Amino acid sequence: MDSGARICRRCLLADMADRRPLYELVREYIESLDEDIRTGETVYRERLAVCRACEYLNAGTCAKCGCYAEARAAKKYTSCPDVPPRWMTEK
Repeated sequence: MDSGARICRRCLLADMADRRPLYELVREYIESLDEDIRTGETVYRERLAVCRACEYLNAGTCAKCGCYAEARAAKKYTSCPDVPPRWMTEK
């Protein structure tokens, strides 16, 4: 059955109105991360810009690793799962 909803490729959860409740849960998770784990806002936005341009982003989910892009980008010590990574861990 076709609900008429379209998959938004290269969209983050924050970009999709129908995923707003899920986005809010991911934001709560990000905000719960300790400061020493969570990346700074500038780096976070830079990482998300890279994700938005990536062919593996599909409706907020990274097809390489299955994570929500916003959650992965928020952690200092994670890197992009692509080979080679499109963004690296923070030092």
